[in-house]
Amino acid sequence: MDEKKKQILNERSKTRLKKECKKRIQTTMIGALSSVEKFFGNSWGDGISNPTHEQIKMRDIFEELRTEILDKGNNQIRLLEAEIENYEVIWSKYHINLPIQRFIE
Repeated sequence: MDEKKKQILNERSKTRLKKECKKRIQTTMIGALSSVEKFFGNSWGDGISNPTHEQIKMRDIFEELRTEILDKGNNQIRLLEAEIENYEVIWSKYHINLPIQRFIE
């Protein structure tokens, strides 16, 4: 493989790895937030049309927590993408060898 093709493959591999890592971290963040909402949503009157003053305060706290979790997760994504730049990455793709047999009639 010539150097130009190797460079292109390396860049595409890095891009793919970054995309996959980003997706996994984002899924983790959103999943964690979803679990918090599931178990504590009633604390801030989730789904209630007239929440109490206390529930409104709890909702504000949750929104602050949500923002902090997303900010920290996005910071980790940026750090991971920068770390990946320090490596030579080659995606080995999905490779399957299928045995071929001839049928004699």
